[in-house]
Amino acid sequence: MKVIDIKRFRILLLITFVSLISFSPRVYAAGGHGEEGFNAGEMIISHIVDAYEWHILSIGHTHVSIPLPVILYDEGQWHVFSSSKFHHGTESYKGYELATEGALKGKIVRKAADGSYIRPYDFSITKNVLGLFIASALVIFIFLYIARMYRVTRRHAPRGFQAIMEPLIIFIRDEVIKASIGEKYYERFAPYLLTLFFFIFFNNLMGLIPIFPFGANLTGNLAVTGILALFTFLTIVIRANKNYWAHIFNTPGVPWWLKFPLPLMPIIELVGMFIKPFVLMVRLFANITAGHIIILGFISLIFVFGQSNVFAGFGISILSVVLAIFMNFVELLVAFIQAFVFTLLSAMYIGSAVEEHHHEDHAHAAEHH
Repeated sequence: MKVIDIKRFRILLLITFVSLISFSPRVYAAGGHGEEGFNAGEMIISHIVDAYEWHILSIGHTHVSIPLPVILYDEGQWHVFSSSKFHHGTESYKGYELATEGALKGKIVRKAADGSYIRPYDFSITKNVLGLFIASALVIFIFLYIARMYRVTRRHAPRGFQAIMEPLIIFIRDEVIKASIGEKYYERFAPYLLTLFFFIFFNNLMGLIPIFPFGANLTGNLAVTGILALFTFLTIVIRANKNYWAHIFNTPGVPWWLKFPLPLMPIIELVGMFIKPFVLMVRLFANITAGHIIILGFISLIFVFGQSNVFAGFGISILSVVLAIFMNFVELLVAFIQAFVFTLLSAMYIGSAVEEHHHEDHAHAAEHH
């Protein structure tokens, strides 16, 4: 047992070391001219936002990264080329460049004749898009493999990876989906909610590993969490029964003067319909992004102190690495909790939309009593 723990600790130290050397201790001025001091905020933001290349590490002036395909549609023409043509944002190519400031910072733009910047239609395979492809392929592969194992070992107890995944699948199915939606309808929504949970969970875990092909901050991207929340919202709207809509537009047990002439309660209920997916989107994004920022903040302390004094940098590095390792363990728990909470709330919202209410039956039962 101790040997296994030592091996795991060494692996974690190796991952932390790789993450340390992947953070460039220098931030260069726009256009690559001159050298500025280390900017912790700029370094942190550059590691949590999307990018047109997959940065591996920086050693001095040397940047090691994987270029990704740029796909643009502008002025009736398609333009496809490698992101390496931008030379890490220091050069332009075919009139296109990476914006270095303003609302479009980090995006591909084209400079118009009047000096303004125009953003073309951008279909590029960015770091997050590639991370999405990798995560989707991984989820599909894992569950196709598990399904195959069930067919092969139908009469035997689960074993191997199947035995690891089965308790988690059953837990989400029984304690989250069935408990929130009910016995009658839970099987209709189980495939979607199970996919939702494991997609978020795997992406949360993959985002903690700073080694290609992992490390993309996918669930810390508002576009991704927004689409996941939108799927839940559309599921509610499409599958909601008449009782659900009746409770929104004619809430029972509410005084009439809250419904007429000003439909105050229906307005509140309708606004609540849109607030729920918005909360789902922001909750996942904020929690995952905050975890990454904290870990990167601890790592930045090394370079901030080292910039003023080399010995101070070495001294704080011990504390920074310990805190970073501790936060990585915390983030492992957060990865599960956030996937669990997102799935639980989605299941509860869907359950309220398909729940059958029997007010008349309750009224008759009350009369008999």
